[in-house]
Amino acid sequence: MDNRIVILGGGQAGATAAALLRQKGFTGQITLLCDEADFPYERPPLSKAMLLDEHPALQPILPPSWWQEQRVDVQFNSQIVALKPDSRQLERHDGSVIAFDKLLIATGARARKLPLLDALGARATTLRHAGDARQLRTQLRSGQRLIVVGAGTIGLEVAATARQCGCEVTVIEAAPVLMGRNTPPPIQSYLLDYHRQRGVTFHFNSQIECASADDGVTLTLQQGEQIHGDHVVYGIGIEPNDQLAQAAGLATHNGIIIDALCRTSHPDIFAAGDVCLQRHPDGSLVRLETWENANRQADIATAAMLNQAPPVHGAPWFWTDQYDLNLQFIGNTRSDHWLCRGDANQRIWLSLNGDQLSGAITLNQGREVRVLRKLIDSGKALDAAQLTDTSVALKSLLK
Repeated sequence: MDNRIVILGGGQAGATAAALLRQKGFTGQITLLCDEADFPYERPPLSKAMLLDEHPALQPILPPSWWQEQRVDVQFNSQIVALKPDSRQLERHDGSVIAFDKLLIATGARARKLPLLDALGARATTLRHAGDARQLRTQLRSGQRLIVVGAGTIGLEVAATARQCGCEVTVIEAAPVLMGRNTPPPIQSYLLDYHRQRGVTFHFNSQIECASADDGVTLTLQQGEQIHGDHVVYGIGIEPNDQLAQAAGLATHNGIIIDALCRTSHPDIFAAGDVCLQRHPDGSLVRLETWENANRQADIATAAMLNQAPPVHGAPWFWTDQYDLNLQFIGNTRSDHWLCRGDANQRIWLSLNGDQLSGAITLNQGREVRVLRKLIDSGKALDAAQLTDTSVALKSLLK
């Protein structure tokens, strides 16, 4: 068995991979290279709990003591400047090298930058790391005017959190809808109404023409309208940190291309998480930017590294928390036709492919997620009337 496994990246995929290697019986050397000064921490709270708490603290993925107990060499503030696949080495900024038998690249992604807003200096923030959340937290005070650019999941979570802090919130979105990448129209409409009822102002189909910072911030839209605020936070997508892989000659295409086992174009180099693209059954390259996908790919990659059977995973899943709403998305959420079970603030939207459940979105119905995943994975023939009848327990449909 190979004795030296190096994990490049201390995010969700990297930390999970380290834990799984030990769980799967690997007793050799594990080195985890982090580009931050903290032990690996959970990212989802950055747009929620860390912004609400007066004294925000990071939530570690694993207890700090675990790393020493499991003999994992964690190296902080690591600056890797080159990957040398042929010699199986990583080069640090000082010229020293780290050798590996197998490598997992889990370098994640960075927030896509908008120079127009970055020119505002300290008045503009992206949200990707703990430092970003700490900086933004200082701006979320009652009466502050926050402008959120981008109505994706992160943007809406920040908008909701800012309103809970008493900020005035305006959201600017280039697309005609919110959460357009992964959310069907019924949920888009529901969320839009929910935010508006709580005082959030939206500008859709809006591009920023210019930005200035004098006494506060002024963003001028292409239509000529001016939006005034005290601070801007923007989330307009991500860019994968695939520069090292690209320079090393690995196959990339706005991300590291991996196969079904998370192997790159080099047999001993794997990748997991936001940095990589996996080939979809239809031939397209897909990146799933979710917490669960990072965990899944870490599971798949570590099994392949140890020549173990690939794990089997069910329908994909992700979630978002906004105000008192918990939305969980399971399976295919891109259908045009949805059924609804329940009402008010406890409901489930369901999508059928023929008579099989292909997707579900729960609203404050987290206890049903496990059953819904099983129903989707089972491929069972289901009756639409029973699915939408709240007097019929969903778990009874598994029998």
